[in-house]
Amino acid sequence: MIIHSCKKTDVKPTEIIQDTSVTDQLEKKIINQIDLDISKIIGTLQPSQDTSFTLISKQHADREGLYMHKEAYVAFTKMYEAAQNDGINLEIRSAARNFDYQKRIWEKKWTGQTILSSGENASTVYPDKKSRALKILEYSSMPGTSRHHWGTDIDLNNFNNSWFESGEGLRLFKWLEKNAHQFGYCRPYTEINDSRPNGYNEEKWHWSYTPISNLYTQYAAQNITNDQIDGFLGSQVAKEINVVENYILGISKNCNH
Repeated sequence: MIIHSCKKTDVKPTEIIQDTSVTDQLEKKIINQIDLDISKIIGTLQPSQDTSFTLISKQHADREGLYMHKEAYVAFTKMYEAAQNDGINLEIRSAARNFDYQKRIWEKKWTGQTILSSGENASTVYPDKKSRALKILEYSSMPGTSRHHWGTDIDLNNFNNSWFESGEGLRLFKWLEKNAHQFGYCRPYTEINDSRPNGYNEEKWHWSYTPISNLYTQYAAQNITNDQIDGFLGSQVAKEINVVENYILGISKNCNH
């Protein structure tokens, strides 16, 4: 896998994102100046060894040992406190996942070791590799394409959309839909429809810290090709599926501005 680096400066992403008057042309120049390279996008780093990541307190997660981007975590803690004040308990179920972590998830589903949420064994029900990949891609990313590589994205409370449709889950979801943007968070995987025709199925649990993830998304659009998505079972269909355009960039327009 080819890794390219880019020029680095001390520009802070939050300072960039808050200036809504910045033009697209200027944003491209800024992206080429911040501390970003392809290894950060495709997740070949180790979160515990990268200085831009921090360990998440057990207070905020369902287990120890989770990491996320430092700035995204600071924003989350503020959102967590605000939610607590309103009787809402936010719990991080998944955060940063590097390439190797995502590879294990993907290949277990690819080989049938992990049964899909639909109850199917992908390796037997979908012998055609493209069909199998598309089925797994309904909810799981190919290694190298997951927003969880960036440390900006978190999964909250439950991994079933139905949980967020009644009771405690519905109250939590409504709170997030109303308030999360105040802390820089947005839901990238909304319902598949005309405004978001491509990408993963809806995930009501997945939230992204856009002051950082927007920059990563833009960098990916300019620098990542389908040929660079490799090194795992089924990677040969990444180009045919156009995984960069349809999945890395297949997010809600509200999360990409």
